[in-house]
Amino acid sequence: MKITKLFTAFFESEKSSGILLVIVTIVSMILANTSVGPEYTGFWHQPMGSHTLTEWINDGLMAIFFLLIGLELEREIYIGELSDLRSASLPIFGAIGGMIVPAAIYLSLNMGTNTQDGAGIPMATDIAFAVGILSLLGSRVPVALKVFLTALAVIDDLGAIIVIAIFYTKDLAIGYLFAALGVWAFLFVLNRLKVYSLIPYLLGGVVMWYFMLHSGEHATITGVILAFVIPFGDGSETSISYKLQEFLHHPVAFFILPVFALANTCIPIEDGWQSGLLATASLGIILGLVVGKPLGIWAFAMLGCKAKLCGLPQGIRWKDIMGVGFLGGIGFTMSIFITLLAFDDDLIINEAKMSILIASVIAGTIGFFWLRSTLRRAT
Repeated sequence: MKITKLFTAFFESEKSSGILLVIVTIVSMILANTSVGPEYTGFWHQPMGSHTLTEWINDGLMAIFFLLIGLELEREIYIGELSDLRSASLPIFGAIGGMIVPAAIYLSLNMGTNTQDGAGIPMATDIAFAVGILSLLGSRVPVALKVFLTALAVIDDLGAIIVIAIFYTKDLAIGYLFAALGVWAFLFVLNRLKVYSLIPYLLGGVVMWYFMLHSGEHATITGVILAFVIPFGDGSETSISYKLQEFLHHPVAFFILPVFALANTCIPIEDGWQSGLLATASLGIILGLVVGKPLGIWAFAMLGCKAKLCGLPQGIRWKDIMGVGFLGGIGFTMSIFITLLAFDDDLIINEAKMSILIASVIAGTIGFFWLRSTLRRAT
């Protein structure tokens, strides 16, 4: 299987980013629960103009993360794993199952309660952590399995973006929304006129982000829709889409995501915190990520193959798909991000974050040892 230079660079950066995210998360939680905890937490919540520092990170820096996701998705659709419908069908089916089943498990426990809006939390996959865990298995991992996980996670991110846009929009301001879409339309025209300078697209993206921030839609959506008006060309190393995607890999992997983790995992652990894990929201998150994700990914991929709508790549077995399904249960970044959109109560937010961390550790550990066993037997 042909692997592009950009895919290899992406996989390697996500691998290193996953390791870094583990480190900064541990550091953040330790600091939040020491004598400097109040000052550390206060630092991230200090006001900066009309927003706190954490809000600027979540609404601003994460828009750049979503821009990278959009560029990766665009590349996959045009010339990557998603460019051929049959090749794309397996991760598409898996991703759909990996979103529907966890959401259904969560809603079965929370429907009609004040926490039902958290259904999107266990639907998400953290691509950096998932790829990082898979990379620990080294050369025994088939290339086809790496591509499947990457495509699955990118489609999962697209699903999360759609969920955010549809279900987590508050008090839509039509004027600002149309202004943002107007800027996007202008940039689309520049694309069709073959304007290949990045400057007008980036400047337009900043203006579009401002309007989107005030529209009620989440500002990070700007990153995704901006990606699809930046000229892709033939996708070669000379295209501005390629150059921007390559440039963003390291800032996103080694600055934006670690800063997001630091700002959003400073969770004070109070006495009796374990009881919060028995709350319906916490149980829905844990069961959704640890049980719903692998079951949904495996079952829907199997259904797609049984219906002859897709096929299992050579060298991959259904046991391997289940192992990747557990890695899909590592929610972390996207799950925490959706938590902040779903809830306003700090207690519920902290309980949800703890549940996400615990579920991600469980799912990642099971996935690692599952694949270490199945891939060893396969070699």
